[in-house]
Amino acid sequence: MTELALSAYFALYIYLIMVFIQWAVATFSKASQKDAVPGKIDSNLSHGSFVFRAHRTFQNTIENSILFLGTVLFAFIIGYHSAVFAICIWVYVIARCIHMALYYAIATEKNPSPRSYFFLAGVGANMVMLVLLGLRLIAF
Repeated sequence: MTELALSAYFALYIYLIMVFIQWAVATFSKASQKDAVPGKIDSNLSHGSFVFRAHRTFQNTIENSILFLGTVLFAFIIGYHSAVFAICIWVYVIARCIHMALYYAIATEKNPSPRSYFFLAGVGANMVMLVLLGLRLIAF
């Protein structure tokens, strides 16, 4: 296995650990609330509540995971290995980790918030990966 492929696999592993951490933080912060009901979040909560921010962080990651995971797994399946693609995977993972940290730390209703820039960095990295995959498919 090349170092490039191993790096990409490791980045995906870090991403999966991050998703697990987000699930745990969202689940346990909500469950610790008085009168918590499984599967429901209080509709009166907003960004001022850590429970709300933890829930939204996890939901936002889940909403964006299908495109990222689909793109990366498709590349792995067709055996596409590129330094630029691997760098994009790392950019996406690092951007999502920073997005998570900022979502947990900053209670703001402002849009765009500081986390928005890291969300956009992740989207941009994913767009580049999709273009690279498309170019690779055309080259077949």
